[in-house]
Amino acid sequence: MDRYTELHSYVLVAAKGSFAAAALVEGVTPAIMGRRLTALEDRLGIKLIHRSTRGLTLTELGDTYLESAKALLRTFDDLDASVSENQSAVRGHLMVSAPAGFGRRHVAPHAPEFQARYPDLSLSFDLTDNVIDLVREGYDLAIRIGEVLDPNYVAIKLFANQRVVCGAPQYFAAQGYPQTLEDLAKHNCLTFNLQGGQHRGWTFQRDGRQVAIKVAGNLYCNDGELLFDWAKRGLGLSWRSVWEIQGALESGELVTVLDDYALPSYDIQGVYPQQHYLPAKVRFFIAFLKEVYNRPNYWVES
Repeated sequence: MDRYTELHSYVLVAAKGSFAAAALVEGVTPAIMGRRLTALEDRLGIKLIHRSTRGLTLTELGDTYLESAKALLRTFDDLDASVSENQSAVRGHLMVSAPAGFGRRHVAPHAPEFQARYPDLSLSFDLTDNVIDLVREGYDLAIRIGEVLDPNYVAIKLFANQRVVCGAPQYFAAQGYPQTLEDLAKHNCLTFNLQGGQHRGWTFQRDGRQVAIKVAGNLYCNDGELLFDWAKRGLGLSWRSVWEIQGALESGELVTVLDDYALPSYDIQGVYPQQHYLPAKVRFFIAFLKEVYNRPNYWVES
């Protein structure tokens, strides 16, 4: 067994917390993942992970070794990327994190087309609205929407996006149109609950500064698609990304308001850790998503 496979399997088991979860990503059996870890421990002569009926726990040495193993795997990938610029370099395994709703509609569904181009690559997706620590969790790439402030990450714009207030024509016919941000207090605003975030309110730009406006309504949830559906049904106003509502805007189901106060950009971005060489698998997947998102009428028809 080669050392790269041992290291990769160890990092994956540590990240997933079980042989079964790691094996699912690798497409092998849990027993194979266990044998890989045992081979690594035997070669090193140390115990890296305690196994028990309650689960897996890293030893003190295992925790120290984990960080070095991650760094070494990144170096391997960087070395491949430094000498490879063709599609034969797109191999191995690509781990991607993306927001749940966006990833379900606009990231994971494109995996088969990408794999058809690069059949030596396997992909796995973690669709979650939690912000993942890519380095600690072992992910190659995250798709994020909005500003990325962490200087340890590189953010590549995949497509322009804004966050806007919208509502159905029948709602505005009954309740009127808000003219200022303060007018939102007079309207039924469909918002995320505490579990869904946005506890600071809806964010806008006014006089060159970002401002958060507290809003309230009679319907709350932690699911963006449900908020989108409620808005189309005329139940209130919603603060949504243009990528999500473009089709409804084109059809007239929704209308935007307060556009002069919208944040200048809330872009869809590919995010990865700072590194000397960007692995080909990450570079090619970013380029592929850019291509997909810029296809004519993509956001209207998707």
